[in-house]
Amino acid sequence: MIKKIATDISNILNNFTPLSDFDGLVGMGAHLEKLEPLLCLGSDEVRMIGIWGPPGIGKTTIARVAYNQLFYSFQLSVFMDDIKVNYSRLCSDDYSAKLQLQQQFMSQIIDHKDMVVSHLGVAPNRLKDKKVLVVLDGVDRSVQLDAIAKETWWFGPGSRIIITTQDQKLFIAHEVSHIYKVDFPTNDEALQIFCTYSFGQKSPKDGFEELAREVTRLAGELPLGLRVMGSYFRGMSKQEWTNSLPRLRTSLDADIRSILKFSYDALDDEDKYLYLHIACFFNSEYIHKVEEYLINNFLDVRQSLEVLAQKSLISMDRGYIRMHSLLEKLGREIVCKQSIHEPGQRQFLYDERDICEVLTGDSTGSKSVIGIKLDYYKIEEELDVSEKAFEGMSNLQFLKVSGDKLQLTGGLNYLPHKLRLLEWSHFPMSCFPCNVNLEFLVELVMIGSKMEKLWEGIKTLRSLKWMDLSDSVNLKELPDLSTATNLEKLYLRKCWSLIKLPSLPGNSMEELDIGGCSSLVEFPSFNGNAVNLLKLNLDSFPNLVELPSYVGNATNLENLNLSNCSHLVELPLSFGNLQKLQTLILKGCSKLENFFNNNITLEFLIDLDLSGCSSLDLGGFSPIGNVVNLQTLNLSSLPQLLEVPSFIGNAINLEDLILSNCSNLVELPLFTGNLQKLKRLRLEGCSKLEVLPTNINLESLFELNLNDCSMLKRFPEISTNIRNLYLIGTAIEQGCRKLVTLPAISESIRYMDASDCESLEMLECSFHNPHVELYFTNCFKLNQEARDLIIQNSCRYVVLPGGQVPPHFTHRATGGGPLTIKLNEKPLPKYMIFRACILLVNKVDHDSCSEVNSMEVDVIYHNSKKKLYPALAEHLYLFRVKAEVTSSELLFEFKLESDDVWKIGECGLVQHLDFP
Repeated sequence: MIKKIATDISNILNNFTPLSDFDGLVGMGAHLEKLEPLLCLGSDEVRMIGIWGPPGIGKTTIARVAYNQLFYSFQLSVFMDDIKVNYSRLCSDDYSAKLQLQQQFMSQIIDHKDMVVSHLGVAPNRLKDKKVLVVLDGVDRSVQLDAIAKETWWFGPGSRIIITTQDQKLFIAHEVSHIYKVDFPTNDEALQIFCTYSFGQKSPKDGFEELAREVTRLAGELPLGLRVMGSYFRGMSKQEWTNSLPRLRTSLDADIRSILKFSYDALDDEDKYLYLHIACFFNSEYIHKVEEYLINNFLDVRQSLEVLAQKSLISMDRGYIRMHSLLEKLGREIVCKQSIHEPGQRQFLYDERDICEVLTGDSTGSKSVIGIKLDYYKIEEELDVSEKAFEGMSNLQFLKVSGDKLQLTGGLNYLPHKLRLLEWSHFPMSCFPCNVNLEFLVELVMIGSKMEKLWEGIKTLRSLKWMDLSDSVNLKELPDLSTATNLEKLYLRKCWSLIKLPSLPGNSMEELDIGGCSSLVEFPSFNGNAVNLLKLNLDSFPNLVELPSYVGNATNLENLNLSNCSHLVELPLSFGNLQKLQTLILKGCSKLENFFNNNITLEFLIDLDLSGCSSLDLGGFSPIGNVVNLQTLNLSSLPQLLEVPSFIGNAINLEDLILSNCSNLVELPLFTGNLQKLKRLRLEGCSKLEVLPTNINLESLFELNLNDCSMLKRFPEISTNIRNLYLIGTAIEQGCRKLVTLPAISESIRYMDASDCESLEMLECSFHNPHVELYFTNCFKLNQEARDLIIQNSCRYVVLPGGQVPPHFTHRATGGGPLTIKLNEKPLPKYMIFRACILLVNKVDHDSCSEVNSMEVDVIYHNSKKKLYPALAEHLYLFRVKAEVTSSELLFEFKLESDDVWKIGECGLVQHLDFP
């Protein structure tokens, strides 16, 4: 596989035409060949692979090329290159940070942007039976791995998790042993990289050989520097090369910063100005938004962006502007040097401490400031912003403030009238200053604000395109928006106190979200028609009886959400005009009766959710047109559903079929076998379901949920190729309190939770997979044979009841040790694997066991940490530990990070001989 990739890359290089087609591929074949034994693609083992090296060495490019070549052979895949960007906006609470990171990850990997992650078990629950390819690029904090890829058992057999970082300690902390250190290129490779960007070929043009070699030597070894320098010389004549060399020889040293600065200095003034905007404010921002923000600042924003991209100072990828962290740092240092001791005299303010000085009045902001970007989530203490904070900054155009600890106790007297972007989360005032002038404002984002109204009277809003006031729970009304004739997107989600809305500019509006605005007396009207409306969210309006008339006239509508409109009885006849509708969500519309009338067509629908529509008559329904485009169909929680609608048999591209909690569904029809692309079939809670069709296509399924299908009598023949089929695990998680015997289970199982199976005594299964995790909490009736089976197998992590460390743990101690292990091997191994056993006991008495059942504790050993969950008294925790061998004697001691509730009763170790 890897050799084929290397050949493909070689072919790309040999047939090179446009530069952008092979960005960074020089030497990539060699990198991927070295990655081959680490990836171990033919193995069902779950592997975490680290790619480590300094900034600019090519870690991202290596990971990107590997991802692009491999993703097609995985069920799910994601390349996350914005972890650091999003993390900077998170709150200081570690658990909340992890939740938001996991939500970002899950939304991307399952391609569901409204994915809700309510606890940190969502990722393993959803992915533990799926073969996934995950690339986490630019990881710089342990919390990112804790949230997204803490353990290999979170993912199904054959999964690969690739992590790139500058910090090798992260790999050590997370026991990532498969690490590829990216080496600097050889002299020949460095020349190839440089020539690729300067000449569009792998070798110098005739007559440039010596010049190219000297510039390559001056540019140093780092691929980023070679790329930037090559882009600088591209298209120059031989004489221009010669003229540049003296300055290169005198101003450059081995430091990459000097190389990058040289390329920056070669830009004209306007391109330098744009470079600083991106480095200090707009890195990782949408291209189209940046163009709109800066349209009055530059003659041609797009052309200037293209210049920076051609010189490799930025990239424009998937609609975003990206700038390498070193180039970003360079730009910020340039701005800092504009006024070293007076931050208020600089063009951009991005450092939290500098901004705090300016906003509190300790330092004065000046006309020089055009952008302020404050992430106050990083700072613990509250900050009281001066009421005159912005008075001196008359040229301020871009203001971003994130954090809920900023106060404006004295009010705010002034906001600069040149503002084009105003984003202030948790804005602490109830109203803008009366003199606010927003004539040039392009985007207003005030998520979670305390505002009750925005301003009095009518403001000129001719430039306003995007407004987001979501979660502003005190907001009661919006001002007249008649002058906002270019408003495209308006988000008011969960503005619970909002009573009325003004007429909206219909001709420009593309997205309107008023979901959860349950106090609205009436829906907004449109000035003009709503022909450009693409997305409309009207969810959670319990008093909505009929749809606004303009919905039927929104002929370009693609996404309509009416979930939880529990009094909606019917859809208008004009609903048939929505020929371009792709997503329709009617979840929880419990009184909806006549959705299936002769005007409704499903021909272009991709996603249809009718869950909880308990009044719908599904009998004999046949939609207009075919349903060939349908990919997701949710018919869950429909007690009236006695049989599956026949049209589903024609949905040949259906991937997700959800029939959960259809409590009167007895069987699935034979036509279910037509669904050759079905990936997820959820039938949990179908308590009367007796049989599955014999022709059901299990080969494509990777999620089959039969939880609480208590009447199910038989299963069809299951192919031995099925690895991600769970017929027991999901039911056990609910607590099968009458289950006495656990039958044989596929060896591919990676995670089992049999918690609270009070009657469980015997196991007819075995656990030979070293990566499986087993939870038998509160299974106190397990017989000795079952206990021995669980304890003596080589599982990754086990929890089960027990009062003492089993005797086969050859090194045991009361409390947490210490345990001394003498080694006789010659020569000594580099490291050793042990199985550890910890017995937890209560340090203090607790009247209620439930008080501590959900707790988790961290046990620390050998500079490592393991989380024990759930924390329960009189339970044993078994897990693997890895120890570096530095002498013939190893010393282990286990300690709990927090000891207010728990203590270690006993501990034990045994060498893990059978671990691969």
